[in-house]
Formats: sequence, C-alpha cells, structure tokens
Amino acid sequence: MAWTANTTEASKVPEFAVVTPRHAPVIAPAVPGELTLFGEPVPMHDFGVREALDMELVVNTYRHSSTILYLKRASRWFPVIEPILAEEGVPEDFKYLAVIESGLSQAVSSAGATGFWQFMKGTAPEFGLEVSGTVDERYHVEKSTRAACAYLKKAQARFGSWVLAAASYNMGQAGVENALDDQHVQTYWDLHLNSETARYVYRLLALREVMETPERYGFHLSSKDVYSPLVYDKVDVTTSVTDLSTFALDHHTTLRELKAFNPWMRKDYLEVPTGKRYEVRIPVQP
Repeated sequence: MAWTANTTEASKVPEFAVVTPRHAPVIAPAVPGELTLFGEPVPMHDFGVREALDMELVVNTYRHSSTILYLKRASRWFPVIEPILAEEGVPEDFKYLAVIESGLSQAVSSAGATGFWQFMKGTAPEFGLEVSGTVDERYHVEKSTRAACAYLKKAQARFGSWVLAAASYNMGQAGVENALDDQHVQTYWDLHLNSETARYVYRLLALREVMETPERYGFHLSSKDVYSPLVYDKVDVTTSVTDLSTFALDHHTTLRELKAFNPWMRKDYLEVPTGKRYEVRIPVQP
C-alpha cells in the first residue's frame, strides 16, 4: 500500500504490510491402497472406487465440526455398541453405520426414522422394538442396536454379502435385489445407484478410516476432549409411574437427567402394562 500522508506520519507505518498465514496448509487426505470392509475386500483398483472413497475422505476430513462430534460421542457409545455386535455375530465395522445414520445421536429424520439406527415406526416392532404411547425403544441404544443386528443378519443371509446388507439398510432389501437383477451384477461396487446409496457405503468406509486414525487426518483429541461413558444404577419398574419428575427426585436425580439416561421414555409419565417390566437407569453422580 502506497502512503500519501505527510512524511512524519508516513514514517511511522511500513510501506507494505506482510501478512503471515496462521492456518495449517490444506492438503488432500491420503487414500489407502488396500482395504477390506466387514472382512470383504474393497476393489480399490476398479473404475471409480478410489475416487468415490477419496471424495468421502475429503468431505469428512474437512467437515470439522461434525467429525469432531462423532469422535467425541464414539468414546461414549462405541463401548456400548461393540459388545452387542460381537454377541450378535455382526462385524464390528457396522458401528460406523450408526455414525452415518445418526451421528451417534437420537436423531429424527424428516421421514420419521428415529434413534441411533434410524428405524421407522412401522418397521420397529418387526425387529422387537416397542413403540407405544409412553415408550419408544427406537431411542434405546442397546435394544435398537440388537434390532439393527437382526436386520443386517437377515440381509446378509439374503445377499451373501455384508456390504450389500449395509447398502440395503439405506435403500431396502427389495431395492438392492432389484438393482442387482436389473443391472446383471453381483456386488455393491458394480451397482449404479441413486446418489445417496451410491455414497452410503463409501461414507461409512471413509469415516472408519478417519475415526480409527484421526491424527492422520488432522484430528487431535485428548482424553479430556471426549465424552465419558454414562454411569448409572438400574431399577426395575413394574407398575405405572404417574409423575416421572417425582420418581426422579425420589431417586436423587432430576427429570432432565432421567430422560437423558432413558430417552426411550417419551412422556413425563410411564405406563406399565400388567406383567411388563422396564429397566430404568438412574444416574450415578461422579
């Protein structure tokens, strides 16, 4: 910048201002050379596969706020989800399906899909989830994880592929079967699909890479940055509760905390049918 002020004033200011960049350089994230997903090989050398994964790695590396929240929440919820997947015989990689479905939050989609695993109200009972006036187990992380496992095992038995089972979680089993038949191919990687499902498995794969090696992609979180697992006691409730606020106070907590630990309780009261039992979690103060 050239200055035209008098000599005395101009001498106080440098003729040119030099600005030193303060931000780290923006670089393209590395794309792994060889990968498997759910124990199945990813054909990284097939047309379009590497570039599709590259796009999702770029998106999830530089969508900082969302990816940081996923990493924070994973510290709390992956220890809950992983043992259930193991018990059900479902590959551990499927924990990332909950990340792409809901961001590990009690999300509700515009279509009404709900919870970590995004079950629709009409589909939930088919997989053992109760949806009633005061209870919605789509919000119950453990029970909805088992329900998701039931769906995925059923899909894997149908297609003989966990990758296709994952794709069907987005577009339905009939949709995947029709696409395979119409296009005369046998794998997800060869399918021409709608944009959402075409990105679905690649997004899961990219998030697995980022979340398993976050420092490689520029994310540096300490143990103080992430969310701790919930600590609670359990009480069995076998009769209806007319006022959960009073119930909470009687158990040395608040309604806010009680609902946070038991999001499946959808009202400020709880109806318990005869012979039914609900396990309610009571927060333990640190």
